[in-house]
Amino acid sequence: MSAPRRLFIAGEWVEPDHGHYEVVNPATEEVVGLAPEASTEQVHAAAAAAREAFASWSRTTPEERAAVLSRVASILRRDCAAYADLARAESGATTGTAYGMQVAVAVGRFERYAKGALEPVETALPPQINEAGPIGKAGIMGAVAARRPVGVVTCVTSYNNPWANPAGKVAPALAMGNTVVVKPAPQDPLSVYGMAAALAEAGVPPGVVNVVSGTDVAVGEAAVASPDVDMVSFTGSTTVGQRIGEVCGRDLKRQLMELGGKGAAIVFDDVGEKGLAAAVAGIGTTFSFYSGQICTAPTRVIAQRGVYEALLAKLATYAGALKVGDPAEPGTVVGPVISAAHRDRVEAYVEDARKEGARVVTGGERPTLPTGFYVAPTLLADCTPGMRAVREEIFGPVVSVVPFDAATPEEAEETAITLANDSDYGLIDYVWSADITRAFRVARRLRTGGVGVNTVGRNMEAPFGGFKKSGVGRDVGSYALHAYSELQSIVWPG
Repeated sequence: MSAPRRLFIAGEWVEPDHGHYEVVNPATEEVVGLAPEASTEQVHAAAAAAREAFASWSRTTPEERAAVLSRVASILRRDCAAYADLARAESGATTGTAYGMQVAVAVGRFERYAKGALEPVETALPPQINEAGPIGKAGIMGAVAARRPVGVVTCVTSYNNPWANPAGKVAPALAMGNTVVVKPAPQDPLSVYGMAAALAEAGVPPGVVNVVSGTDVAVGEAAVASPDVDMVSFTGSTTVGQRIGEVCGRDLKRQLMELGGKGAAIVFDDVGEKGLAAAVAGIGTTFSFYSGQICTAPTRVIAQRGVYEALLAKLATYAGALKVGDPAEPGTVVGPVISAAHRDRVEAYVEDARKEGARVVTGGERPTLPTGFYVAPTLLADCTPGMRAVREEIFGPVVSVVPFDAATPEEAEETAITLANDSDYGLIDYVWSADITRAFRVARRLRTGGVGVNTVGRNMEAPFGGFKKSGVGRDVGSYALHAYSELQSIVWPG
């Protein structure tokens, strides 16, 4: 167990007012370390420190900010092994995921926004010819649109990726000249304190980055409501996002929210054998990747009848071949979910689906392991659009398959689009079809922030965010720099 952590406020490591709480390894149920429990007064102190630091940090040159972010990336790369071990222990990620998708992605994001700090922030606009009128003489007016930092940003991060998620907020926010208060998820905050140590070593000035944690809801509310905070960047559930939006609305604070998802994966019967294999591999990532604890997972499969049974059979085989167990062991693909409470929640969804008439093809029973919060990869067949397991975000290794019939290709498209759009969510959907023109035609009508055509892969420069209750705003690539900035117009006579 690591030494008890302290809060990071104004460049100092500060003892928490309310002591510490235990962070538990979801695989072994052992204590990984002790995380600090901040008081609301300490949260406000962190925000005040960020406010004070903003005046000088926002005036640093892009080159200075780029140098700091580049040094952070180097430090994280240097200590990647230790950080990955910590991430695996507190989040339950497998060794490969902790290295490749958590710490390595964090390194990449600091590198990306070291370059991002150097991107132009001013765009020249075409000159405008103004005729003489009540407000002045005739003349030519020049103008530029310039992006300026928002100010103090509270970054509230998710538990499913304690490295990539915070890095994806902190790095672009700092690159644009903002200062930040980071409130990590209470389940696995130790990694974020590791990131804070790397930032301090890299020479981030006092107050530019502050980290406060706690299990009390009041800690998060204070980080959002503080009058020193200008913007909130949040990744998490739609329910919490709605509450944050209400608080931000009182003071008209800027918001960037990546919320829940219930990704529809449309599989048409023209997909072919190669396409079917790709669809199975893509949908199957829900069973394994973060144990289904990922908002982009294709958890809601909409399968045309002609391919339905073959898809079910291949998904069942895929799920059955996955090794479930201790994420520290070689070969493990499916680790635990984050907590006992979340395991119970996922299992309740599966039981509800049974009662509503779904057929459990594979999974549905708790794995027989001595310790840990495990859920077996579960495939639900014969689902209907109104089932809770189809409509609500489960956030676990559970895939629900809804079959549909159609007499013509045109009817198939209309039915699939209607089923996919029948959701409160709209983060990322997927379309599998051998006819690429058809796939793009369907993609354009899906009410979702992103669409994967014959893939679950991502382009990390493409804008990321959701429609409907899946979020507000866009980040990733240069879009993140835009998200953490305000537009200012400067006009002058030509």
